[in-house]
Amino acid sequence: MATHADFKTLVAHAKEYGFIYQSSEIYDGLAAAYDYGPYGVELKNNLKEYWWRSMTQLHQNIVGLDSSIFMHPKTWKASGHVDAFNDPLIDNKQSNKRYRADVLIEDYVAKVEGKLNKEIKKAQKRFGDAFDEAEFRKTNGNVLRYQGEMDAVSKRLAEAMTAGDMEELRQIIEDLKIKEPETGNAEWTDVRQFNLMFSTQLGNIAGEEGKLYLRPETAQGIFVNFLNVQKSTRQKLPFGIAQIGKAFRNEIVARQFIFRMREFEQMEMQFFVKPGTQLEWYNKWKEARMEWHRKLGHPSEKLRFHDHDNLAHYADAAVDIQFDFPFGFKELEGIHSRTDFDLSAHAELSGKKLQYFDPQTKESFIPYVVETSIGADRMFLAAMSNALVNEQVPGQDDPNNKRDVLKLHPAIAPIKAAIMPLKRNDERLVNLAQSIFQDLRVDFKVMYDDTGSIGKLYRRQDATGTPFCITVDFDSLDDNTVTVRDRDTLVQDRVKIEDLGRIIGERVDMRNLLR
Repeated sequence: MATHADFKTLVAHAKEYGFIYQSSEIYDGLAAAYDYGPYGVELKNNLKEYWWRSMTQLHQNIVGLDSSIFMHPKTWKASGHVDAFNDPLIDNKQSNKRYRADVLIEDYVAKVEGKLNKEIKKAQKRFGDAFDEAEFRKTNGNVLRYQGEMDAVSKRLAEAMTAGDMEELRQIIEDLKIKEPETGNAEWTDVRQFNLMFSTQLGNIAGEEGKLYLRPETAQGIFVNFLNVQKSTRQKLPFGIAQIGKAFRNEIVARQFIFRMREFEQMEMQFFVKPGTQLEWYNKWKEARMEWHRKLGHPSEKLRFHDHDNLAHYADAAVDIQFDFPFGFKELEGIHSRTDFDLSAHAELSGKKLQYFDPQTKESFIPYVVETSIGADRMFLAAMSNALVNEQVPGQDDPNNKRDVLKLHPAIAPIKAAIMPLKRNDERLVNLAQSIFQDLRVDFKVMYDDTGSIGKLYRRQDATGTPFCITVDFDSLDDNTVTVRDRDTLVQDRVKIEDLGRIIGERVDMRNLLR
């Protein structure tokens, strides 16, 4: 039986096998900053390629963009980030640690949800196949009580956040008797707003006139280029602009490994539509994006939609695709109907007309926008947490004979195949294995490895997610065949060396995901 790794094990595995390192570790590290190691950068790049090709290659009406991190300061004034891009900050008087007030309340709701789910699991175990979860949710007293508390707290939180009512947030924390997570102390300061943007200076110009911001999102680079892209590519509505890029937020509490960082990477697509059609497209993109995640092998029970209780000022609809991380269901991707807020705001402040001319109706108007936005780092964490399992070795009777294996989809695996000689001190085997490596590396990311016994090499490749291990043995010298071992099934097939490229290519081709 396979068990998924817990969060602590996942973090340790990521470092040990070269996926994620703490930034500046030799100087005791920098909080909430991480470096992608040799295997991590390959996996992340493969995930970005899957997203990019899904957007720009499979859609004739979606094109790409790579905008500058530095933008004119007025950009962030128009978008509302200068005045309203804030999180509610609260300090604990005893520990002197800072927290987001809304996150403290959300964590409280999550704990209540945990109690609710525990009641359901107990009932499932008790009633077995006869268990009707929908009916149980409607009739069980404990479940109804927990659900009622969750709904009431979530409603208060949404109303306070919408109104920007810091006193009410403080009152909710008091009413719920929320304590500081580490010390258990409940002495809190008042809640106050905290702007999340990092600022710097342009050249040697001091003061407000020289202030620049590190972009807190990539979307505004798309909006200010709307007309440039539309005219140069001659796109007609509806059409989209996709972008992958770095963003920066001065998070009050960056936590949970790479889930919430101050420097992160976004994969965003802004889809421009005719006003009045935005909710139709919003629903289409909801389903399309959920299907994209499922194709990676993420099971349906680990994905869910979560409608926003607290809509952003620019949105008329918003939903998150949440993933069941080792620390619970959290946002993985957001789909938002942004109306015409962004283009209208930039048009007003810049004095430029950001309108689309419809050649059929002969009218000009500001398009509405449907956005899909996903964090590349969160996507990486979801892929790792879903794939890393500890299991009994297939085909072995001994329950203690276990292995850690990273069951990534072959198309996104960092290394597609590892080539290894059976004996590293036999020049003939080494030369043939090196020859196969040199031939395959033109088409695939492969590696040559002779740093241990075959058994140990297999286990290391399992832990890094390599779909195939190719072993060159003494028979290979006579018949030009090698053993190809499958990561998941451990089945070993004898194949001709000349067929390796075709066999590997059929399994690891990105087209298997894109079709």
